[in-house]
Amino acid sequence: MLYWLFRYFVCYRKQGSLKTTVANNKSALKRIEIAERNRVRNKTYKSAVKTLMKKYFDAVENYARQPSPESLQEVQTRMSEAYSKIDKAVKRRVLHANTGARKKSRLARVLKRVDAKTNPSSEESAAS
Repeated sequence: MLYWLFRYFVCYRKQGSLKTTVANNKSALKRIEIAERNRVRNKTYKSAVKTLMKKYFDAVENYARQPSPESLQEVQTRMSEAYSKIDKAVKRRVLHANTGARKKSRLARVLKRVDAKTNPSSEESAAS
């Protein structure tokens, strides 16, 4: 009975430990390993994008509370970092291009709303 079970479950390595799978040949095992490697890589990119977006939103919130040139510079720096990481994730196909564009648009929209609240005269002069 044990031999019959083992025959259908092939083992593969996953970061130092053995895992069982139903793969029946070497190429299927390799695809499983590659998929796991890519999953971990994609997860790190997505996590970094989320972290940088949260840092950006915190910087915008600080700028909204106390507008100053230093806090605006901090916002611009955080925005640049987030844009860069989003673009890299799109380039490596971790994120779809439309998803990257939507995230970048969301970042810009938040800053535009805060700028409109802090400098209402600049919005009116830009519109005319």
